Amino acid sequence: MAELNDALTDVPGLLVGHAHDEDAITGCTVILCPDGATAGFDQRGGAPGTRETDLLRPMRLVQKVHAVLLTGGSAYGLDAAGGVMRYLEERRIGFDVRVAKVPIVPAAVIFDLDIGRVDVRPDAAMGYAACEAASDDNAEQGCVGAGIGAKVGGLFGVGYTTKSGLGTSSVALGEGVVVAALMVVNAFGDVVDGQGRILAGARKPPEGDEFADTLKAVKSLVGQRLKYFSAHTVIGVVATNVALTKEEANKVAQMAHDGVARAIRPAHTMLDGDTIFALSLGDKVADVSLVGAYAAEVTTRAVINAVLKARPMGGLPTASSVKSA
Repeated sequence: MAELNDALTDVPGLLVGHAHDEDAITGCTVILCPDGATAGFDQRGGAPGTRETDLLRPMRLVQKVHAVLLTGGSAYGLDAAGGVMRYLEERRIGFDVRVAKVPIVPAAVIFDLDIGRVDVRPDAAMGYAACEAASDDNAEQGCVGAGIGAKVGGLFGVGYTTKSGLGTSSVALGEGVVVAALMVVNAFGDVVDGQGRILAGARKPPEGDEFADTLKAVKSLVGQRLKYFSAHTVIGVVATNVALTKEEANKVAQMAHDGVARAIRPAHTMLDGDTIFALSLGDKVADVSLVGAYAAEVTTRAVINAVLKARPMGGLPTASSVKSA
């Protein structure tokens, strides 16, 4: 098989497109599956913003999705799914209900209203534009699409976060099997490497030139509740060309969250709405536990890439300009 690009589109049959507003610092990313993909999802944390996720559970009628939307704009940004549906409807792609073909487009949001313009959010036009930009060789990372407004380390408020973005990763397991991930990282916690060293996260007030170490800092809040509302989340997609059932796709999404927990400290808090979708396309054969194990691996790498590929925006620095705790 061709050399991998460390991108979600290394899984054949997927198209990825981004659209964003640089001035408003918000955007969306669409993952198109024109031929349909068996899908599952797993949601962790206490503050999700999602659309069309119940139908991804086992024992539901619909078996395949035609796109997944990842978007900024908090709950407002779910409007962008309308543009994705229009794009697919125009191409007669969707679930056949005889009188029409209804595109199945699950979606999840991040909260980015506090970094750019609060009155500009992804809408149907932006969702449609992301579809028009979609291609099968898109390896863009950093501050693009849904990742343009992402930041990490929310303990002391947005002014002491570190800029983040969108990251991707893929792995070839042999026999043509590929597992890949695309993650938008807007976490309350810090992003850490394999040795636990902080790569990006909350910065110490008042200077903000050094990482605070969120896990240690929250110990000072014993007996109190965190003051900041749910303005954080990690959302993303893992995909494979292994043929999976809907139940197996849900299991892969569940296992992929291990990758979030390895890379983000703490993860899955009541202030996060972490949601991962899993997509299965193709006819390759591999055990679901193997696919899930490597889904976690590429998720970890994608999360780390999201902060390493980011650029300064909205007055926030990137990981490279902040001292380790």
